[in-house]
Amino acid sequence: MGIENDINQSGFRNEFQKAEINLIYTFNWINEKMKCILDREGITSQQFNILRILRGAGKPISTLQIRQRMLDKMSDTSRIVDRLVVKGMAKKNICEHDKRLVDVSITDKGKKLLEKLDKSSEEMDAIMSNLTEAEAKTLNKLLDKLRSGK
Repeated sequence: MGIENDINQSGFRNEFQKAEINLIYTFNWINEKMKCILDREGITSQQFNILRILRGAGKPISTLQIRQRMLDKMSDTSRIVDRLVVKGMAKKNICEHDKRLVDVSITDKGKKLLEKLDKSSEEMDAIMSNLTEAEAKTLNKLLDKLRSGK
């Protein structure tokens, strides 16, 4: 099944345009699959990303540090963090070194949710099940090359 059939497109200007459209289409396809998994837990992909950043940091970090590590740079980090605080998955504290700043950390509830999602990683990995490990490695190299501009 080719991209032409998926989006009812008869042709592309060239292979570069087809690749660009294919990347956008595939991003949206994967995003929708991930959204279904995260919807069951009542969180968005951005909230999931922030929880993973907080867990990985291992210590409280600022919203600026979170934003620098986020995949979605267009997100309003402070607002997403506030929603996680309301859900009890993150907490904010005044920074010990600079009282003008706020540090954010993951709560036990947030860690438990990530542990639950970690256990369902097979379901997430199934999204890529049509690829062999070698093909996934090649795809990663190609995507890294595309983003690096080299």
